[in-house]
Amino acid sequence: MKRILFVMSIFCCLVLALVPAASAIGGDEGWITINCNVNGATVSFDGDYKGIINGGSLTVPVFTTGAPYQSFSVEKSGYTPYSGGLSMPAAGETGTYYATLNPIPTPTPVPPVNYGSIYVESSPSGVQVYFNGNYRGLAPLTISGVWPGTYTVHAELNGYNPYSTTTTVYPGQQSNVFCPLSQQDTSGTLYILSSPSNADVTLDGIYKGKTPLTLNNLAASTHILQLDHTGYYDWKSNVDVPAGGTRTISGTLNPIPASNTGWIYVSSSPGGAAVTLDGNTMGQTPYSGSLKLESVQAGDHTVALSLSGYQPYTTTTRVLSNTVSEVSAILQPSTPISARGGLSVSSVPAGSNVFLDNNFIGISPLTLNDVSAGSHIVTFKLEGYTDYSSTTQVNVGAISTVSAALSPAEQPTQKSGAVPFMVCGALAIIGLLTIRKNH
Repeated sequence: MKRILFVMSIFCCLVLALVPAASAIGGDEGWITINCNVNGATVSFDGDYKGIINGGSLTVPVFTTGAPYQSFSVEKSGYTPYSGGLSMPAAGETGTYYATLNPIPTPTPVPPVNYGSIYVESSPSGVQVYFNGNYRGLAPLTISGVWPGTYTVHAELNGYNPYSTTTTVYPGQQSNVFCPLSQQDTSGTLYILSSPSNADVTLDGIYKGKTPLTLNNLAASTHILQLDHTGYYDWKSNVDVPAGGTRTISGTLNPIPASNTGWIYVSSSPGGAAVTLDGNTMGQTPYSGSLKLESVQAGDHTVALSLSGYQPYTTTTRVLSNTVSEVSAILQPSTPISARGGLSVSSVPAGSNVFLDNNFIGISPLTLNDVSAGSHIVTFKLEGYTDYSSTTQVNVGAISTVSAALSPAEQPTQKSGAVPFMVCGALAIIGLLTIRKNH
């Protein structure tokens, strides 16, 4: 009998030890009933798990004098979650609430797109290939994942005439495109006249004959042409020979007068430069030929040229009586030309935020035409999808392409319910009884 009383006293002590925790929550008890149209749904009060709907409802006892609950939520996989507000019941009373769960509609399956492809070959090989205006690489190459339809393929290569064609892509099929590029004509012709005629013709320092004169098979570039005639000042100019064409040049030679003055012929590359002689404005250099400064007193003179975007040019030239002095200036750019390229970006789905080297540049799809050449990091961000980053190389004068297929972000798993703490108390009592029995 004493042993039974001893065990009961231990049990009462344990229960009393647990009672303060419950009393701290509240004393009087009420109930909250949640009715729901879906069995197996989980019920939570203010985010705390309370149980599962069974038979269309769940009744939860609550302490009316404890911290009140403010809201409840009901959830089940495959249904839209439901949440609502709560009011604590009075002692001995029951508060009843209703939750209706609606099934999440099943999305209509999208039939798979049966893409096609385009295979591009060229003659010669290695041409630059543009697909609907976007650079894709060097031929031969295959452009995959092309939506069925009609597209433009354009090919370019230095020294060759560009080539364009259209091709139609059919579902699941490969369209073959061949781009034959013809070589550009890199030679041209000069037809040279003079007044007076019968002037000696020198091209790039080599004597060619007397005017009128036709020079064939000349390199399509800039040449130095000079005309000489007895009793006349020399005529000299830079002339451009067109590829596959004929350029006519007519030079008027000035007679040599009997005076103490001479001429200065001023030319520049590029043309259009402002010219001053000893600080006096004289005009601008033409884009072909020279600016003629006449009746210049014999002696030393300062010639200066200026052109926006180029470094100033100054030189000293000596003028002799009845003689032509020449100033030919090659102007240097004031700042180096930066290397730039283009970047075309797209995503599936479209509408993602696009960042270039962590700087926001717009919404996909988009094309940038002024991007510094080199390696760049392109990042796509869209709510509900995992971020996507890719490193791409931007080449000078070309457009690089970046495409991203975004993956939906994973949903967090549901937390499991708490283990009732009274189980721990029961295990403790069993342990004490076992110890007592052994003693």
